[in-house]
Amino acid sequence: MAIKKVGMIGCGSMGQGICQIAAMAGYDVVTITRHQSSLDAGIGAIREQLKKLVDKGKMKQPEVDAIMGRIKGTLNPEDLADCDIVVESIIELMEEKKKTFALYDKIVKPEAIFTSNTSTLSIIDMAAATKRQPRFVGSHLFWPVPVMRLVEVIPSITTSEETVKETRAFWESCGKEVIIAKDTPAFVVDRLFVPFVLEAMRMLQEGVATKEDIDKAVELGLNHPMGPLKLMDYTGCDIPYYAALSVYEETKDPKWIPPLILKKMIAAGHLGRKAGKGFYDWPDEKKK
Repeated sequence: MAIKKVGMIGCGSMGQGICQIAAMAGYDVVTITRHQSSLDAGIGAIREQLKKLVDKGKMKQPEVDAIMGRIKGTLNPEDLADCDIVVESIIELMEEKKKTFALYDKIVKPEAIFTSNTSTLSIIDMAAATKRQPRFVGSHLFWPVPVMRLVEVIPSITTSEETVKETRAFWESCGKEVIIAKDTPAFVVDRLFVPFVLEAMRMLQEGVATKEDIDKAVELGLNHPMGPLKLMDYTGCDIPYYAALSVYEETKDPKWIPPLILKKMIAAGHLGRKAGKGFYDWPDEKKK
């Protein structure tokens, strides 16, 4: 099946990036959220990212206009009915994802591919909420999506080889490199990275070093472009929290237990940049 139209469920930081790269690759994209305010904010953020490329001389305004012309926002699930591939990027909670896929399974044409941008959750469990298990696959992208080149494609035990092939080709057409990962908790990257981030939080909790020095140690000692605590503020502190909980429920491995400092931050609503406060303060972001 030729993929021409992309459905994007969610237009947060990850959904925005996925919309952007798909539209830049020439696909028509329709993105849906629950509220007009979040839809407007998401599409506005895409426009702002493209404007930065124009300001840097990497793109011309007519190109931006053409890309934005391929992105449509909606609050109506029926508008995704004729999409060829539907990408989900909502909160990292299994029950929410199951409800979402069960809803769209009744709306979207049966031959369309469904794929979840989950970072840790079971693909087969989500696929089981639909009647298209052979056409269901995981696609884990990384923030910021337009910059990070990797996509983990994760077939479940019921995903067809054709679906894997088509999904891989789609992401490659968007300029990504693809690896195939098994449907196991946290797949490849987050199985390595999330425990690393949780340990950085424990170090802060225990007073081993300040947040600034922990981040500086990783940036200068490991040559990472951004320290783990600041990175969590950018991606959202709720993401590693729910990811770690989901893997712990599957494995009972104590390294996945979220540290107390993270639990308290989630309870306080200190979710990072999007909330105006996380490990760092982001006063300018809270005003947006």
